[in-house]
Amino acid sequence: MEIIFELLLGLLQLIFEVILQIILEAIFELGLHCVKEPFRRPAPLHPVLATGGYMIFGAIAGAISLWLFPNSFIKSEGFRVANLVLTPIIAGGAMSAIGMWRSKRRQELIRLDRFGYGFAFALAMAAIRFHWAH
Repeated sequence: MEIIFELLLGLLQLIFEVILQIILEAIFELGLHCVKEPFRRPAPLHPVLATGGYMIFGAIAGAISLWLFPNSFIKSEGFRVANLVLTPIIAGGAMSAIGMWRSKRRQELIRLDRFGYGFAFALAMAAIRFHWAH
């Protein structure tokens, strides 16, 4: 019975980490939509540079999240590693879903509305939290 409780607790902790990352990523996505106009260029930024930029934003979001929540929601080392692997995949999927939702409504998309960029953002954020959260 105790093992089941520990597994459920670990699963809940993982869910809280996923929710935190998706919320912060959605806030960044909304903010980027708000400020994108001044940064328009005639030629789009190279995807590798854009990915690096989103990873920097993800690291910043991770640092902000550490300020707000200095302790990890996940106590088990195994679940923390699982979070490092799974959360970026889930967050990238969530950002892709937001992008599809925006596309169906004929709204302009930004790169963060795609899986790869959402994944890069969430991976950097998860790595910062994995390394620095208690």
